[in-house]
Amino acid sequence: MNPDNLFQIANTVALAGWASLILGILTGQSWLRVGVAGRVVPVSLSVFYTALVAVAWPDTEGGYDTLVAVAHLFEDPRMLLAGWAHYLAFDLLIGGWIADEVDRRGLTRWLLLPALPLVFLFGPVGLLVSIAGTALLRPRFHNA
Repeated sequence: MNPDNLFQIANTVALAGWASLILGILTGQSWLRVGVAGRVVPVSLSVFYTALVAVAWPDTEGGYDTLVAVAHLFEDPRMLLAGWAHYLAFDLLIGGWIADEVDRRGLTRWLLLPALPLVFLFGPVGLLVSIAGTALLRPRFHNA
């Protein structure tokens, strides 16, 4: 299968994971939020990533030691797709972790409204919004 077709499949799997996360949050079904979105889909994307790297790495030029080397590495569509799968897996994993943290800490789910779309689109920005929101919303304890 060519990288363009695999790209479409990876995106579809990731979107199914995000849909499971949102549905799990809205319905309170932790098996969707934690099991499917937080584990099954990121692990599946990680297996996909591992297979791509195993196949492409031996005959791919480039590396991770300089920006030019990374750019050269990603000239191979298989390695570019592997990089994309890496983003898809980790962004969904972080989205699931954020949803878990909000529930575990008993915080308002309104925090998820800005954080999750930002994780989906801009990964680390959503993580920062979540961490900042969690810090601002955590209960304050005062000495009596």
